[in-house]
Order: sequence, then structure tokens, then C-alpha cells
Amino acid sequence: MHLSEIKHPNQLHGLSIRQLEQIARQIREKHLQTVATSGGHLGPGLGVVELTLALYQTLDLDRDKVIWDVGHQAYPHKLITGRYDRFHTIRQKDGVAGYLKRCESKFDHFGAGHASTSISAALGMALAGELNGENFKSVAVIGDGALTGGMALEAINHAGHLPKTKLLVVLNDNEMSISPNVGAIPRYLNKMRLSAPVQFLKDNLEEQFKHIPFVGDSLTPELERVKEGMKRLAVPKVGAVFEELGFTYMGPVDGHNLEELINTFKQAHTITGPVLVHVVTVKGKGYAIAEQDQVGYHAQSPFNLATGKPNPSSKPKPPSYSKVFAETLIKLAEENPKIVAITAAMATGTGLDKFQAKLPKQYIDVGIAEQHAVTLAAGLACEGMRPLAAIYSTFLQRGFDQIIHDVCIQKLPVFFCMDRAGIVGADGPTHQGMYDIAYLRCIPNIVLMAPKDEAELQQMLVTGIEYTDGPIALRYPRGNGYGVPLMEEGWETLPIGKAEILRQGDDVLMLGYGSMVYPTMQAAELLSEHGIEATVVNARFAKPLDTELILPLAQKIGKVVTLEEGCLIGGFGSAIAESLLDNNVVVPLQRIGVPDILVDHATPEESIVALGLTPAQIAARIRTAFFSQQLSAVSS
Repeated sequence: MHLSEIKHPNQLHGLSIRQLEQIARQIREKHLQTVATSGGHLGPGLGVVELTLALYQTLDLDRDKVIWDVGHQAYPHKLITGRYDRFHTIRQKDGVAGYLKRCESKFDHFGAGHASTSISAALGMALAGELNGENFKSVAVIGDGALTGGMALEAINHAGHLPKTKLLVVLNDNEMSISPNVGAIPRYLNKMRLSAPVQFLKDNLEEQFKHIPFVGDSLTPELERVKEGMKRLAVPKVGAVFEELGFTYMGPVDGHNLEELINTFKQAHTITGPVLVHVVTVKGKGYAIAEQDQVGYHAQSPFNLATGKPNPSSKPKPPSYSKVFAETLIKLAEENPKIVAITAAMATGTGLDKFQAKLPKQYIDVGIAEQHAVTLAAGLACEGMRPLAAIYSTFLQRGFDQIIHDVCIQKLPVFFCMDRAGIVGADGPTHQGMYDIAYLRCIPNIVLMAPKDEAELQQMLVTGIEYTDGPIALRYPRGNGYGVPLMEEGWETLPIGKAEILRQGDDVLMLGYGSMVYPTMQAAELLSEHGIEATVVNARFAKPLDTELILPLAQKIGKVVTLEEGCLIGGFGSAIAESLLDNNVVVPLQRIGVPDILVDHATPEESIVALGLTPAQIAARIRTAFFSQQLSAVSS
């Protein structure tokens, strides 16, 4: 059977180990060719090919449920659930989603883009099955990195209290999340996996059995059970932890041995109550370059499959915001030993891997634990340190309660630096940084700022470090800057809550925030070609607003437009509208940003066009809203 013939995962039933191995090779080939051509997640899916095939051969996917934690490890799942013919469109506009998506396939039982959610969801489904009198298996596949998340541990604690509920947790143990795992739990798993007894049994046990008379190359079911029992005896501690929590523990199992996986899953399905199968895999399995650089090949832009190197770009690009952030922070921290940079398992993505290399004592990676990261920063701030939590906008959402209770209520000087704010592209709705302005603006005591370019990012970094009157948050976009000259030293702080005028005009007031300032300037130039002159203001701060500058200009000019790369509901434009209303400045207002929709996967450029955020679209909208009668009179 060829991979392209598989339209339903139940077609795996009855296939031999040899046939499954052939399909595994085809999955890896298709996976590698697709990601090399169009980009996407690479290492996670390559590591779970055999796990996926073995698990699905033991399940009825018309009835049973499989919940993949995060979802970037589910590319093999997509290839055997009817999406082979469209797999080349993965993460592209109107193509296959890079994560699981319930509306895309009936086999995507739960959609997720954030880690540590699968056990909770699978347990919920298992309990629903009990309540409805249904009999199906509920399976959560979770990585050891995601197991560091508090939510996963909460779910394990709850499941262990339900001794009759059928739940299977498959722990995909590859020593990695995106960056190398940190914390006691992954270290403990690694210690058990690499212990001398486990290595001895792995290397010698089966070989010794083969020398028993009348056994030879095949083990009887009884001797197979003896072998498994001896392996369990070699790692009593790791199994004991989960069994004390109420789970039946099985493993560790070789995650690339189909026969062992299938036998283990079949046995697990016969057990009443929660079961944890510990599977050891290699991230990037089958592609030597990815196996050797598991961080770098977690996800990739298009690359040369033979060399593993990115395809050369047509011209040099300005430095990314993440790079400017990291290099500037290093210089500041070298001068100020109280600065502590915190990440939640995203060292490479935030640029803090460079910071760690230079200043390891001033660096903390808490693992996939954003809530803990926020309150840890609060504790550091209590003792006079200058904690800086560098967390993607979409992931900081997970620490919302801690931001309110542990930081803002106590008015502690924690500096939140939110990478990937705004449109992020191919990862889709779960990763778009749309909501940070709205979810932070409503909290008392916090300052919100966003730079127009990479040089202003440097200024805002200095401002945030120097600000000690309470928490302060900085948002900046994914991707490259504008190539403006960077400052090497002598940075000055910005006055809190003060905007700047970039352009003068009497016809319309345009207020840009963060990444929308340059498009606002470009739109103003297009309006000028039609005889419409705009005043353009770089707001810099969404909270506090520079009302001393903005309100008189709004009243004088009489037409106001706000522009932001974030949700309109509760965003920067809403802040301006509230300020105008509260101060009895009644003027026409147009808010331009992201409407009340989920922004699907596409390139950032495609999303910007779809949302009407290009300079030409902005100018056209302003002309239609405010100057249509004037334009009609001119044309007539």
C-alpha cells in the first residue's frame, strides 16, 4: 500500500510490520520534501511517525479520540487522515493548517496551538463518554516538554483520582520542547532513560533471551512479558511516580520499534483506569541534520534538503526585531547585573539564547510555564532585581491572572517584552498576537508601549529597564525591521506617555501605534497626492495616552483615524475613542485594525491585504469615509 492510498486511518488495521515500515519511510519522505519546499515544523513530526502508526493501528478512529498536544507533531497524523493530496499546501493561505483544526477534519478531535492542554481535553472527552453511555478510547499524546506545564500536572492529578475512567496518556519523551527542556521532571525522565540498568537491558536483554534454547529469534508472549517486567524493575522510580498518582505506568518503550509499540498499546487498551505509556523518541528521526540540531530544525523556512541550509534570499535583510532586542539587552545587562532575562521555553525564538551564552547567571528558562514565569518575575522584583519576561504575545495570555494579581495589584516593576505581537502568519489563529493591547490595557498600574522601528525598540528597552514605578509592557512584531541606523550606546529613555508628531496637515489626524506607524506615513503620502494633508502621530504609548497632544489636535482638525495591528475591540483605537468621549471631543473617528474575526494561516503579507491594512487600502478607506463628497465634487 502506498501512503497516497490511505484516506482513513483505519486502513492501517491488519497491515504487517514490514508494510507499516514502508509507510513510515513514505511519511518521512513526504514530510521532508514538503517542509523543505514551503517551510513548517520539521523535527516534531519526524519523531512520532512510528508512534502514530502503531497507535492508530490499535484504535478505531471512527469512534476513538486522539488529542495531540500543541499539534506541530501531528503532520504524520494529517498524512494518514485524508490530507495527503493537499499536504503540500500546509500553512499556506486556504491550505492545510499547521496545527490540528476541528473544522478541517473529523479526525482532528481537539485543536490547540499552546502546550500542556491535551490531558485535560482527553479526560473531558473520556468523562463525556461515561456520561453519555458511550464506549470509546480517549488518548492524549503529550511531549515531555509540555509535561512541565502546570495545566498538564493538574490534569494528571485529577485523572489519577478517577480509577475507573479509561484514559491513555502517551508521553512522547524526546528530551525537547522547542528549546532543550528544563526543570526537574524532564531531568528525572532523562536520568531514568539513561540509567545503567536501562541501557544494559536495552542493549543486552533481548540478545540474551535469543540464546535460550528453543527461543531463538522469536520470544513467546510469556517471555515477552518477563522481558518487559525486567525493564520495569530497572526503572521503578519513574513508574512509581505516576503509579502513586493513580496511573498504570508502562515503559519506557522504544518509540521507533513498531512491534514493541503496537504490543504495548494493545496491552494498555485492556487496562481499566488511567494509563501512561512512556515512549522514548528522537526528535527529527530519519533526517540526520535535524537529529543533530533539534532546536534549529524544530521548524524551518524553505531549505535545501541535501545540505539542510536555508534557501538563499535575493538580498540582505535588516536585522529582525528579536535580534535587535537580544543584542541591545545584552549590552544593558552587562552594565546592570540586576537585570534578569526570563523565557518560557522560547530561548531561540525570543533571541535570549544569545543572552544566555553571554550572561548565563542573569538568564532563567522556566520551561513551558508562563504563569510561573510571571510570578517568578514578581518575586525577583520584590527583592530589587530588574526582571524582564520575554514571552510571545500569544503565550503571555496564559499568565493573565498572574499579571493582574501578582504584578499589577502589587505595582511591581516587571518588564514584559512581547515578541510576535500582531500578525504572525502561517501558524494561524492560535499564534496571532492580536489581543495583548486589549487584555493588558484594562489592568490598572501598567504602562503599554510599542516602537515604530528597531531604533525606537532600543529606546523602549532602556525606558522599560529604567522604569520602576510599576509594571511596563513592550510589544513588537515578528520579522525584520526597516534598516534604520541603530544606536550603539548612550540611549535615552522616552518620557512615559508621550507621543511624537511625524507629519503636519490640516485635513485628517492619523494616530499610528507600533508596527502601523510606517504604513500610516505611507498612507498619508498617498492621500497627499489627492490633495488631502494629514497630521501623523506616532502614539508610542497605548497607556497612558498622550492626551495633551492628541485631544487638541483632534478638536482642531476634526477627523481622526487610529491604526493598529491588533484587535479593534478593546485596542488602541478603543482607547482613543474612550478618551475623546470622556473629554467631550465629538469628532468623526475611524478605527483601522483587526476586526472581530480569527486571522487564519497565511503569509503576513497575505493577511495584511485580507485585513485591508496596506497603505493603499488605508488611504482609500480614509478617502471614502471622510472625503467622498469632496472627491465627487472634484470629479464632477
